[in-house]
Amino acid sequence: MPTLQPSERVKALEERLGTTFTRPELALTALTHKSWINEHRGEGFQDNERLEFLGDAVLNLAVGHRLMERFPQMKEGELTPLRARIVNEEGLSRIARRLALGELLQLGRGEELSGGREKSSLLANALEAVFAAMYLGSGLEPVMALVDRHFSEALEGVAQALGRQDYKTKLQEAAQERLKLTPRYQIVSETGPDHEKIFEVEVVLGPDVYARATGRSKKDAEQTAAHAALELLDRGEKPGQGVAQGVTLAPAPGPKDDTPA
Repeated sequence: MPTLQPSERVKALEERLGTTFTRPELALTALTHKSWINEHRGEGFQDNERLEFLGDAVLNLAVGHRLMERFPQMKEGELTPLRARIVNEEGLSRIARRLALGELLQLGRGEELSGGREKSSLLANALEAVFAAMYLGSGLEPVMALVDRHFSEALEGVAQALGRQDYKTKLQEAAQERLKLTPRYQIVSETGPDHEKIFEVEVVLGPDVYARATGRSKKDAEQTAAHAALELLDRGEKPGQGVAQGVTLAPAPGPKDDTPA
């Protein structure tokens, strides 16, 4: 990408965000890394570290606001970890990459050569600074609009994860009430490299393996298997009589694991 002038960086940022900065000088500061300032001392520019500090609080406020609206029955202790799943280095850098924010940053030569435009920490910090620049220039309302536009996938992902969370609890309640049994979960297999493992898990009720499912974590696989087993119970079926969507029902019991769920 050709070298951009400061005004071009801000304009490109506005286009990618779908908004306008009332104080474009703050937007430029949000895009300016301290390594660039070290090479341009005396030129009147500032780095984005102070904006990053404020932006962390701004994003926590805005995302927290949306989570409270979405989950009105949740308590503080439940909302806090949900917000932390969204406002963190991994989540913020993912959104920054989607916006190609790295292309717009003003970096020093050393940071440029070391791959600074792709560093997750640097990208996450810059995104926080961008949100602080918007807040200082226009207040909270346009910040909320940006959160709605660019954090919708993350917010929806949390909602979907919560929808899956209850299946193990629901299955345990249903199994104890109808069968006087407690579900047990056991790992069938683990495949793939450490950073992309796939877990296969089965859920056992008494002597029967009710369902088997896969997931990118043991917890996800257990939830999916619990969901499938719960569907069987709700239909009054036994293992092998039907297949719930997205899972493989086990045809026969596997080795027993007497560890309580």
